[in-house]
Amino acid sequence: MKRSSIIGIGAIAFVASAAFATQIPVVANFLPGGSAIAQNAKKGQVKLELKAAKKIVQQNKAGKQEVSWKALEGNVAVQPGDVLRYTVTGANNGDKPVKNLAINQPISKGMKYVLNSATVDQNKGAKIVYSINGGKTFVENPTVQVKLPNGELETRPAPAEAYTHVRCQFGESVAAKANVNCAYQAEVR
Repeated sequence: MKRSSIIGIGAIAFVASAAFATQIPVVANFLPGGSAIAQNAKKGQVKLELKAAKKIVQQNKAGKQEVSWKALEGNVAVQPGDVLRYTVTGANNGDKPVKNLAINQPISKGMKYVLNSATVDQNKGAKIVYSINGGKTFVENPTVQVKLPNGELETRPAPAEAYTHVRCQFGESVAAKANVNCAYQAEVR
């Protein structure tokens, strides 16, 4: 028997506006309730939008596989193995640059991160970092300690199942009236 999940895209796709500082580091978290939280909010305005799309793989007439993405809206059913792409876009609607803008995206419990799928605009200093400990710390290349049969510990890249958060860091500054985006994929367990 196939297992499916229904996700409410209202909790995934939304638009949120928040006031952000122009000189203070900012972190925004998208939460399951469809809201954005700004830390150290003072001035300026960044509009954030989160969208989801489902990966569709079909064979063309030549027999080659083609990948397309179908936007998800409302309540949709997903099956284990389905891959979803989440895209976060932001617009600095203020008249001043926003310094150190970062967006934290938790990986839902019923999902696992698709390794090497995250992308971010290439602003000066922009990068993607990850957490494998519930968002307490973030690094570019998470690792875990594995105990070998001989009892020694070895450091290895963290498996996809270990990832709990993706953080998109948009660099040193997002210019006034500028747009940014990042994306990542997750597979339904």
